[in-house]
Amino acid sequence: MKRVSKFYLALIYIFLYAPILVMIVLSFNASKNRNVWSGFTFKWYAELFHNQIVLESLGNTLLIACIAAVASTVVGTAAAVGINSFRRHVRNAILNVTYMPMINPEIVTGVSLMLLYVFLGVKFGFLTLLYSHITFCLPYVILSVLPKLRQVDPNIYDAALDLGCTPVHAFWKVILPQIMPGVFSGFLMSFTYSLDDFVISYFTNGATSQTLPITIYSMTRRKVSPEINALSTILFLVVFTLLIIINLRGRNPKKKKRSA
Repeated sequence: MKRVSKFYLALIYIFLYAPILVMIVLSFNASKNRNVWSGFTFKWYAELFHNQIVLESLGNTLLIACIAAVASTVVGTAAAVGINSFRRHVRNAILNVTYMPMINPEIVTGVSLMLLYVFLGVKFGFLTLLYSHITFCLPYVILSVLPKLRQVDPNIYDAALDLGCTPVHAFWKVILPQIMPGVFSGFLMSFTYSLDDFVISYFTNGATSQTLPITIYSMTRRKVSPEINALSTILFLVVFTLLIIINLRGRNPKKKKRSA
């Protein structure tokens, strides 16, 4: 039974990572033809960093992802604190409305935001794209912060007030450190979803605010360039490295506790 389980697990990982492995190998292929191996080369990586369109799109994507993640984390954390203070029935009703954008298909959200901007007469560009990213990132922050707030003992906040703290100071010194893992998780989720989004960005972007997924889509409609393989390989390696660093940092405190 164990051999069957291991074989089944191996098939799942092959199914998940075989396409990525093929993409990485093709990024070093000297030929543009995907069916012919013409030798090992770094040419496509060099051409990638001279492609002004891709670099501008990457800059826009990172800028929007950073601003949207920070803004949605701040607003979402404040919203989670407010929602947590309501009574149970009111809180559940608000949460059902809050989580609806997560269940709703992205194409519906994208078209709705596009129609809203047209109705309000807002010019499509960087700001419409940024507002849209903040909008669909907010529920993920609330979802990450609320469970941590429910774990916090409310008596700790009251004790801080009794000891002379102001409400704001008590929140920063007592509540925020305890919910910080949820806040950080919400920030990472917002950054990831904003970086990866295509559908909503496609309906709300302007001529001068192309994101990287939209640029890649426009390039793949003609023919998949090896530069896209090189760019995707770099993004995969960056994410893979960040995951390793986060996991190693998460293990260090456990090792310190055991040694102590």
